[in-house]
Amino acid sequence: MPDMFTGIIQSVGQLQSSELIENDLKVIIDTGTLDMSDVQLGDSIAVDGICLTVTAFDDKCMQADVSIETMNKTTVANWQPGCRLNLEKSLSLGDRLGGHMVSGHVDAITECLNKQESGRSWIYEFAIPEHLYKYLVVKGSVTINGTSLTVNLIDQKRLSVNLVAHTLENTNLGDVEAGDQVNIEIDMIARYVEKMME
Repeated sequence: MPDMFTGIIQSVGQLQSSELIENDLKVIIDTGTLDMSDVQLGDSIAVDGICLTVTAFDDKCMQADVSIETMNKTTVANWQPGCRLNLEKSLSLGDRLGGHMVSGHVDAITECLNKQESGRSWIYEFAIPEHLYKYLVVKGSVTINGTSLTVNLIDQKRLSVNLVAHTLENTNLGDVEAGDQVNIEIDMIARYVEKMME
């Protein structure tokens, strides 16, 4: 069974370094408060929504290799030392599914179009890549930088989500400004429905 995630961020880490080696990018990430005591070599950790395989680790850091394919389809190329990254370990049997089923396979890079304060929360608007529009529905789920969010509003060009204080404090989405790029993954159930309808 492939590794799965929930979109509930467990820690916000920081990129320590990245180095291009032949056709792969080696990244070293400070894992912040992420509990590394049960991590093993080869385990999967979602980093800003990207499923990466742990190639080395200690109680404070992890190392992973990022392929050219992943670099071309995600925001990895934008990462700079010190940037904050959302982290989530893959689900284990018996874990609670607090968000929704997330594969860690980013569908596209998209752009934050606007953010505005709304009471004690913030409304964020993101551009919808044209090929993903059919998979998105109001009150459905979407993953932005690995974070499970509920779609509040949608049209053919943009979607909006409401981010409460807890989400802003416990993910890197509070760092996102209009014009910034983010990783987006649509709800995999929508893909299964499409396949069954074919």
